[in-house]
Amino acid sequence: MSEDKELEIWRRRRLLQMKRAMLAKKIEKDEKSQEPKNKKKSPDTYLKKILKGRAWEVLETARHQYPKETAHVEKELIRLTSSGEIKEVLDGEQLLWLFRSLGIDVRLDTKIRVLEDGKLKTISEKIKED
Repeated sequence: MSEDKELEIWRRRRLLQMKRAMLAKKIEKDEKSQEPKNKKKSPDTYLKKILKGRAWEVLETARHQYPKETAHVEKELIRLTSSGEIKEVLDGEQLLWLFRSLGIDVRLDTKIRVLEDGKLKTISEKIKED
């Protein structure tokens, strides 16, 4: 009788192992079938590869000031990035130069601050103190 119980326990363990393996294969298959649906990446995914530093600030400012023109520039940057023609990283200065060379005068909010006694002060605050 004890052999029958051991055999039954062994069968159940084996069945559980087979069920787990089948579920794992099914999950893997489902993930693979969903990959093509998720293949479309958002535009920001491509832009994150090439825009670094203050480039995002320049891009957001350009989006607010020149939405149509910026959309065209973004599409072209995405196309060039996805095709592998652009492999270098663009910082804020380079992106601003790109917009200006295309005739899009993106105006950035510029502030000059002075570090004095561990505090950042604007030029106007500094002049008022003197």
